[in-house]
Amino acid sequence: MQAEEKKSLVGEEYEVEIGPVAHGGHCIARTSTGQVLFVRHALPGERVVARVTEGEEGARFLRADAVEVLSASKDRIEAPCPYAGPGRCGGCDWQHAKPGAQRRLKGEVIAEQLLRLAGLTPEEAGWDGTVVPAEGDKLPAGEVPAWRTRVQYAVDPDGRAGLRRHRSHEVEPVDHCMIAAPGVTELGIEKRDWTGMASIEAITATGSQDRQVILTPKPGARLPIVELDKPVSVMRVGEKDGGVHRVHGRPFVRERADGRTYRVGSGGFWQVHPKAADTLVTAVMQGLLPRKGEMALDLYCGAGLFAGALADRLGDKGAVLGIESGKRAVEDARHNLAAFDRVRIEQGKVDSVLPRTGITEVDLIVLDPPRAGAGHKTVQHLSSLGARRIAYVACDPAALARDLAYFREGGYRVRMLRAFDLFPMTHHVECVAILEPAAKGS
Repeated sequence: MQAEEKKSLVGEEYEVEIGPVAHGGHCIARTSTGQVLFVRHALPGERVVARVTEGEEGARFLRADAVEVLSASKDRIEAPCPYAGPGRCGGCDWQHAKPGAQRRLKGEVIAEQLLRLAGLTPEEAGWDGTVVPAEGDKLPAGEVPAWRTRVQYAVDPDGRAGLRRHRSHEVEPVDHCMIAAPGVTELGIEKRDWTGMASIEAITATGSQDRQVILTPKPGARLPIVELDKPVSVMRVGEKDGGVHRVHGRPFVRERADGRTYRVGSGGFWQVHPKAADTLVTAVMQGLLPRKGEMALDLYCGAGLFAGALADRLGDKGAVLGIESGKRAVEDARHNLAAFDRVRIEQGKVDSVLPRTGITEVDLIVLDPPRAGAGHKTVQHLSSLGARRIAYVACDPAALARDLAYFREGGYRVRMLRAFDLFPMTHHVECVAILEPAAKGS
C-alpha cells in the first residue's frame, strides 16, 4: 500500500509572533498548532502574517516569508534595495534591519551556536559579545556598504543578468546590486545581453585595478564577444572538464593584503570584503603572537594569505607548511611565497596530507576551513601536535562551535574569540577563535 501523500502547505498564511533569530537569516515562530516556522523578512518581537514557502503537514518545520508586518520592531527599516523582500533576490537576509541590529542578530546567533554545540558562554569563549563592522562600513540606517568584490550573476531565459531568488534557481533580474563593490558595478554587466550564458562571475581586486569575468556558457552555446565598460580579463568554464580557461587578459587578479601582493587565479578563493584579508590577518597575528624561529601550519591555505603573514614574522629560521586541496590555489600560493625558502605548500586534503608529512609537533596552527568545518578527525590530529596557540578562522558559527567542542576533547580551550561583520546585509559572519592548551589556562 502506498504511503499517503502529505498535503503541501505552500501558500498557507499564519498570523504569528516572531521569536528569536536562528542561524541562516531567519527567525523562529510557531503556528497555533505548535508547528515551527523559519520566517525570513521578519525581526524578533514582531507580529506578522507569514506565508509558507516550503513544507507540508507534519513536517518538522516550515519555511515562510513575512508578507505583512502587523506590529513592527524598532529595528525595522524600509529595505534600501528595491530587489529585497519576499520572493525576490536571495542575496541579502537583513536589508530590512538597521545596521546595528544586524550585528546584534549575528552576535545572538554566534552565542546560541556556541552554547548549544560547544557548551560555551561568551565569557568562557573570551568574547565580549560584539560583532565588529569592517572599517568604513559603519553607515547610517538606509545606507548600504558596497563591499562585495566577487558577484556571481545568473542569467534568465531572456539573457538578462540577475541574482538567484532565495533557495531557488529562478533569476531576479537586477539593474544594480547595492552590495556589489564599485569595481564590479563599473563593468556594467547588468546592461548587457547574456543570451547563451548560464552565469557570469565578476571579480574586482583589492589593491590593484585588476578585473575579471568568468563566463559559464550553457551547453553548446558560443561565447559572446565581451565588451564591458572597463578593461577586464575574460575566462570561461569548460563544458567538458569544468575547468576555468583563459579567453583573453591575465588568468589571475592581484590582491593586496598585509603589505604583500597575492596572485589569485581562475576565480580562486579570496576574502570577498575588501577589508577582510587585512582584518583577519591582524586578528590572527595578534592572537598567535608569532616568535622568530617557530614552526607553523597554515591549513586550507588558499593562495597563501596566512602563510605569508606567518613567514614574514617567523624570520629566516622559522618554517611554515601550507596545505590546500585546490590545484590552482597551490600553484598561486607557491608563486606568492616563492621568496621564502622555508615555506612549503602541499596539495591535497588536510586529513590525508597532514599525517603523511610525519610532523609530530608544531608551535602555531592557523586553520581556515570551508563552511562545513574541519571535523573530528582533523581536530583530533591537530590537538596532538602540541601547538602553543591555534587560530581558527570560521565563516560558519555552527561549524566553529562543533570544532571547538572537539578541541576541548583534545585538551584545548578558547582563549579569545572575535567576530567581524564582513558580509553586511547577509546572515554570514566571520569569527577568529584563538585556542591554547587547557592546562596553561587552568
